[in-house]
Amino acid sequence: MSFLNSSNKFFANFVPVGCIVAGWIMEPRKKYVIDISLITSGGLETETTQELAKDNATFYVHSLIIRKLKNMADEGLDEGRIGISLLENFGKKARLEFEFSDVPDRVSITEAILELAMRLSATVLTSDENVHKLCRGFKIDSILIKKDVDINTLKLLQFFDDETLSIHLKEKCKPFRKKGVPGNWVFEEIRDNPITADELRELIREVIEAAKIHPGSFIEIERPGSTIIQLRDLRIVITRPPFSDGLEITAVRPVRRLHLEDYHLPEKLIRRLELRAEGILISGSPGAGKTTFAQALAEFYRRKGKIIKTIEAPRDMQLSEDITQYSKSYGTPEELHDILLLSRPDYCIFDEIRNPEDIELFSDLRLAGIGMVGVIHSTTAIDAIQRFIGKVELGMIPSIIDTVIHMKHGQIERVLALRTMVKIPHGLTSEDLARPVVVVYDFLSGRPLFEIYTFGERTFVVPISREASREIYGESMEGALEAPTQEGLIFTLRETKRAYIFDFGKKYGSKHVVGYAGSKIIARGVTSRSGKLVVSKRSHSGRAIEEALSAGEELKFYMGQ
Repeated sequence: MSFLNSSNKFFANFVPVGCIVAGWIMEPRKKYVIDISLITSGGLETETTQELAKDNATFYVHSLIIRKLKNMADEGLDEGRIGISLLENFGKKARLEFEFSDVPDRVSITEAILELAMRLSATVLTSDENVHKLCRGFKIDSILIKKDVDINTLKLLQFFDDETLSIHLKEKCKPFRKKGVPGNWVFEEIRDNPITADELRELIREVIEAAKIHPGSFIEIERPGSTIIQLRDLRIVITRPPFSDGLEITAVRPVRRLHLEDYHLPEKLIRRLELRAEGILISGSPGAGKTTFAQALAEFYRRKGKIIKTIEAPRDMQLSEDITQYSKSYGTPEELHDILLLSRPDYCIFDEIRNPEDIELFSDLRLAGIGMVGVIHSTTAIDAIQRFIGKVELGMIPSIIDTVIHMKHGQIERVLALRTMVKIPHGLTSEDLARPVVVVYDFLSGRPLFEIYTFGERTFVVPISREASREIYGESMEGALEAPTQEGLIFTLRETKRAYIFDFGKKYGSKHVVGYAGSKIIARGVTSRSGKLVVSKRSHSGRAIEEALSAGEELKFYMGQ
């Protein structure tokens, strides 16, 4: 049922369209029905629409469109806010009519505007090609209007120069940009006066309109408090209250696109990547160059004739057209699992492994036989492996991860490899303590660095070299806190030619203990079944114990946490 303006009904009943009144020829008023795509794409601001507004025309907006825009705005989505603002501005230049129809919830906006156009004998204005085709199929007049946006003229790009890595804009704050290359950059103020919320809203409107119509651009994620947009090679993150304390835009772009040859890798590592490595983790802190290296590795495998797919959220890797990029934001883990197994890629690049669900998907695909390359945030290379501990069985980790490549300042800092052995864990002497141990070693030198094993229900990552100890405990191995204040463990100390042996008694067999000299941690480990902790004099802990004893310091041991 339609409810039109009563004065319009009266005029229509008594003044036939196109008739002569008092010597004047009444021109028929043209009628247009606005589709929601015309609003959200910015089509109301095109020259075509503005010319139609100057004509003797009425533009009808269906109530379903108003409801949709209002709901989106209430949910904090920019499309709703921008759409309402565009309608407000257009209403100042043209005659807008609100068309209310009491339609069932199952009726879509497209169905409603087609019915309205047929009833009013009006022309549909749309930016959606499918709606345009439907109109032609049902012999409804329609005009396809698309806004032409030149990305190169966007105001947001004016904040960039050739050396800019990222820009950081927040309302009531001065705009800043990061210039340089990963690992060697400076923070630079763009201008003296703060940027306003109105300026940011205009930037957001331009970016959203451009993302909707420009090939290779899309809105990846849209939530009430945040929006992530990929605009060509530009990744744009928008946050707004109440999620953030103010409207903010962060835009990041890749400065360099490297080939694997640009990293000048050792031949041994290249052979490993070509022939054996199929469970690869690329680790590093934010901005260390992980994604850049992952892109280079993907292109390297592509040139070798491999089928490559990616899993990303958001999709911001710059790759060749024949590498298919899947979005984790638009697909469930089950869907990604099924698609990848059916499409049978040789390698899958998993960008940004963040949560247990990502680790589970990575592990499942790797055990299914797909070569996996995962990008993961971590401070050190061993931290990347520890992210998997507890999520998958310890014995399965070497089958899932065979190579860890740690990035720092855009270069490879360390390459680790893993293997499983049955042995007595490092630092223990009793043969009855032999168990499966995951040995993590430096791939290029072959030196063992860490051992990972279980004692009871706990899993321990134990450094077995001075280099590994520095990586976990720091240069001095000093504790971050004061030594515990509770009573220490009672022990006897026996010194041999090669080791210090601390005997805590059978009561403390297979326990994790930590030794202090003052507030400084000097040793830690798991005791044998008989309650003994053996510390080699050649180890870092052994030298620390020797120095403490020479200085007359008291040694105290406590149960490890």
